[in-house]
Amino acid sequence: MDFRALRQFVALADTLHFGRAAERSNVSPSALSRGIQRLESEVGAALFERDNRSVRLTGAGRTFLDYARDALRDWDAIRHRLMARAGVLRGEVGLYCSVTASYSFLFDILARVRQRHPQIEIKLHTGDPEDAISRVQAGLEDMAIAARPERLPGGLAFRLIEVSPLEFIVAQGHELARGKPLARDDWRDCPMIVSERGLARARVDRWFRRLGVPPTIYAQVAGNEAIVSMVSLGFGVGVVPRIVLDNSPLAGSVRVLEVEPALAPYEVGLVTLEKSLSNPLIRAVWAPHGD
Repeated sequence: MDFRALRQFVALADTLHFGRAAERSNVSPSALSRGIQRLESEVGAALFERDNRSVRLTGAGRTFLDYARDALRDWDAIRHRLMARAGVLRGEVGLYCSVTASYSFLFDILARVRQRHPQIEIKLHTGDPEDAISRVQAGLEDMAIAARPERLPGGLAFRLIEVSPLEFIVAQGHELARGKPLARDDWRDCPMIVSERGLARARVDRWFRRLGVPPTIYAQVAGNEAIVSMVSLGFGVGVVPRIVLDNSPLAGSVRVLEVEPALAPYEVGLVTLEKSLSNPLIRAVWAPHGD
């Protein structure tokens, strides 16, 4: 099996677009198309459904994608293991995190890796923190900085970096910012600015259920930085991890509310596939001291 063909197949499976996949693979779209046709002939099944408007994986293509990701991961692991025996670690590690996580944790990780293994390159992607774990599971990233879910999915490894409280915040000067715990009735008709989905949203919903007061949702937002912005403008009460406030230029415009009971904190750390830890490159980024 040609590993270059596998990488081109994975690129097309990820993008479902011949032009973008060809650019990512450094080949022309026509060369990519011929390579996919040869691969389909070799495996004896159509891997993609194509028409003039779209590209879709077939059932066989989805099955083959699992094999392709595993094969490429195993090949990278053995190649890097042999490099490590020769005293050199060289290659690329894909890392996904939110913008806030990049401010908070990325510098220490990159500085450590750069000092001990200068030929390892970190390919960084940033985005919604709620996508971090699913991107690792899908094989789109080697690892991610993420909040540990209440149940870590099977096959994943998690290394704790920091525990961050999950805070209710309100604009300075808001009538709720009066320096004492809020009573149950204070939450009635209180406009809430919350995450669209994910761990923080689940904990907020559970907190209101225990309180016995249905939340009044003013806005559902993707990204914690946007929640801080809306709260600072006085639109309502938001919930964000403390690390977001620590890195926000708007921290002085908001106030943390005292709530009872407090929300469970975020456990922030590195996430990767357990089987990826056999790869010396992944281990070099993963280990606290780069060992």
